[in-house]
Order: sequence, then C-alpha cells, then structure tokens
Amino acid sequence: QVQLVESGGGLVQAGGSLRLSCAASGRTFSSHSRGWFRQAPGKEREFVAAITWIGGSTYYADSVKGRFTISRDNAKNTLYLQMNSLKPEDTAVYYCAVKRYYTSNYITGYDYWGQGTQVTVSS
Repeated sequence: QVQLVESGGGLVQAGGSLRLSCAASGRTFSSHSRGWFRQAPGKEREFVAAITWIGGSTYYADSVKGRFTISRDNAKNTLYLQMNSLKPEDTAVYYCAVKRYYTSNYITGYDYWGQGTQVTVSS
C-alpha cells in the first residue's frame, strides 16, 4: 500500500507564504512524476504543479506560475510546494499525487493521492 501524507497547510494572510510537504511511504513503487492539485469549495479539482521525479522538470498552472515552486527530495521520498505571494483565490484543499508512468500531459493519469491539506488565505 502506498501512502501519501500532506502537511504544512494552514491559515495565512494575503501576500504570505506557506510550504507544503508530501511524504510518501509504503511499498516500493515507480514514480515518473508527482504533482500538486487543489480543490476549492464548489469547484472542481485543478492542476497546480508537477515535477518529474528523476530529471526534475517542472510544470505549472498559469495561475501559480512565478509564485509557487515545486521541488522534491528523492532521498526522503518527499515532494514540496513553496507558495509565495498567496492570494485569497489560492484557498483550497491541496493534494499531492503520484503518476507512475509517463503520459503526454501532466494534468491527468495520476495513480495515488494523498488525503489533502487545507490552505486558507485571508484578505
């Protein structure tokens, strides 16, 4: 069983920063890439960022480009999301996910998901 556990969420004022972590554990699994997604109340889940696990190539949604940075620590099997210049519209539950195999896009095809961590940005 693969477990993904997010942490680092919380309440922050607009313009502030948070760093999310996603620790993976459980049975050994292949990992082509990992990503962050978010879901705001009443909205569909949306892609935030992704990173290839070996090469470190990164991909971002336009809405977070220049403000968020995705990174990983392969030795710790942990994924991160540094979020700066936060806006109220960034308020959502943030999920990490693992994509085991390559597909032509980084928005779909994820195999494992965490339980989510709440991020609330006050104005």
